[in-house]
Amino acid sequence: MPRKRSPVLTDHELRLMEVLWRSETATVAEVTGQVGVPPLAYNTVLSTLRTLEQKGYVTHDEDGRAFVYRPVVERRQAAESALRQLLSRFFGDSPGRLAVTLLDETRLSEKDLARIRKALARKRKSSR
Repeated sequence: MPRKRSPVLTDHELRLMEVLWRSETATVAEVTGQVGVPPLAYNTVLSTLRTLEQKGYVTHDEDGRAFVYRPVVERRQAAESALRQLLSRFFGDSPGRLAVTLLDETRLSEKDLARIRKALARKRKSSR
């Protein structure tokens, strides 16, 4: 039985999940080869994939002697989980406080500002 999934991925785990989300399936050797810089040792990748499986983020099938890993959590699900954790820990579960902080602390392009205006307009319409 998998242990309770951690609410967010560590940076190390995220690197491996990025490979699996891109390739959909991969062996430990394939993940090791695609993980990028800094490189990770085969045993480190194997250990982390096992941890990810215990947390419920990946599963594996056997192909001969090799384990072929695949994600069972989509990137969007992982991002939403991380966002919920961020809201809870730092913003008192207030999306508004998070949004205002982002707007105050981030330089935005005109394109970003236009997207934000459209999102706010949609939100106003849906809350009426």
